[in-house]
Amino acid sequence: MQKTLKKYFAFFALPAVAAFCISFVIPFVFGVGLSFAEFTTVSNARYVGLQNYVKAFGESAEFIRALWFTVRFTVVSVVTVNAAAFFLALLLTRGVAGTNLFRTVFFMPNLIGGIVLGYIWQLIINGVLYPKGVTLLADARYGFWGMVALMNWQMVGYMMIIYIAGLQNIPGELIEAAAIDGSSPFQTLLRVTFPLVMPSVTICTFLTLTNSFKMFDQNLALTGGAPSEQTTMLALNIYKTFYGRTGYEGVGQAKAVVFFLLVAAIALTQLWLTRSREVEG
Repeated sequence: MQKTLKKYFAFFALPAVAAFCISFVIPFVFGVGLSFAEFTTVSNARYVGLQNYVKAFGESAEFIRALWFTVRFTVVSVVTVNAAAFFLALLLTRGVAGTNLFRTVFFMPNLIGGIVLGYIWQLIINGVLYPKGVTLLADARYGFWGMVALMNWQMVGYMMIIYIAGLQNIPGELIEAAAIDGSSPFQTLLRVTFPLVMPSVTICTFLTLTNSFKMFDQNLALTGGAPSEQTTMLALNIYKTFYGRTGYEGVGQAKAVVFFLLVAAIALTQLWLTRSREVEG
């Protein structure tokens, strides 16, 4: 069987590898090349060296502000989403009546598109703020916490399912042994449950981290960067640079490359840190 798999491995892997190269690798390589060029279309690109990168960091204070806003949003979202998801997973693995219904209800927001979610939460938040005589776009703080609420509502159910899978894989004998040894529920959670669910923590942290950094459609629909671009995240800033400013296509491409490298570095660091804490069940 193993010999057969090795013999035909390349044949079956070729379509997937070809699709990956065509849809990702080749466009990415072209994109990196265009970040060093001035262009309006691919056919009239003119090499300008590091000029686009200098403009991205030197002439665009909005890029730095968007980066700082994205970092703050990501930190808050990663903590709140994972804390809420883990808490719900604990509740729904203790034999609560209607567990399957609750799992379905909590997961459903993840199936709704980001643009739709943005407009839904815009209506909700404006409805809450209207009696105070303000709107979502009146203050950047409203936009920030509005996006945090949206992110939690969309992602908590998805992360909860992953945590439930991790909790259900913990051997019951270990929990019983800890109770027999006099461990309190909190001590059991901290020293038995949490270390054994670290693989789920790794996955959930990675997903929330990367999704928070890459948030675009929710940001576009909810605030559009208002007021005065104070709630613009990196992905939206890149979009506005590329499509909203004539002659800045190369700068937008340079920002996209920096964005990719930044997210990749942070995500790989997170994976290394959390995987180093995983233990064998």
